[in-house]
Amino acid sequence: MQLNTEFEVDRPIEEAWALLTDVERIAPCLPGAQLEEIEGEEFRGSVKVKVGPITANYKGKATFIEKDDTNHKAVLRAEGRDARQGNANATITATLVPVGAGTRVTVSTDLAVTGKVAQFGRGVMAEVSEKLLKQFVANLEAKVLADRPAPSAAEPAAAVASAPAGSPAAEPVAPVAEPAAPSEPVVRRITPSGPVEPVDLLGATGAPMLKRLAPVAVAVLVLLVATRWLRRRRG
Repeated sequence: MQLNTEFEVDRPIEEAWALLTDVERIAPCLPGAQLEEIEGEEFRGSVKVKVGPITANYKGKATFIEKDDTNHKAVLRAEGRDARQGNANATITATLVPVGAGTRVTVSTDLAVTGKVAQFGRGVMAEVSEKLLKQFVANLEAKVLADRPAPSAAEPAAAVASAPAGSPAAEPVAPVAEPAAPSEPVVRRITPSGPVEPVDLLGATGAPMLKRLAPVAVAVLVLLVATRWLRRRRG
């Protein structure tokens, strides 16, 4: 299914591009997501999704298959699997354009889901996607954009130029030899900042959708209870 959304960030396009392609920095802003390790351009982690009494933990990876710094377009391929609930694969295309002093981000997602979550259909998934995107933007503004900007690369050079002659800052610095590149990609593990709450799909759809999906949730709950009862009888 195809999902299309957009949002704006209050940052110039170059700054927004650098931020939104920094997966490690924005991952904590994604509802239900946890980045676990990085190997080269491959990012591995998990996304927790809750559907009524069912909680799925999709473990997988995401890789940039295109990152155009000139046209500010990125394409990310994500693949996840839950041992009991099915698979989720997505190709996510993000395009950035300047809007005044800020940046508009258009996101097009080609999503394929199997298992119990797939029963919701495109209409529900589009509504959930829109609400989760708003939550992501709110987290981005609160956790990342609210931080003070890091010093620019030009500031150290300016400090050296203004330093008095003979001072340590004015002395030429010998170039540091670059370390040899490792023969194999290094896996860097990410320390979690805390527990991640699963994305509640029923809660994200709101009360009207909840009424439509309630029979499905009840049927699943009855099935789970019946299964446990049969196991006890057999035991």
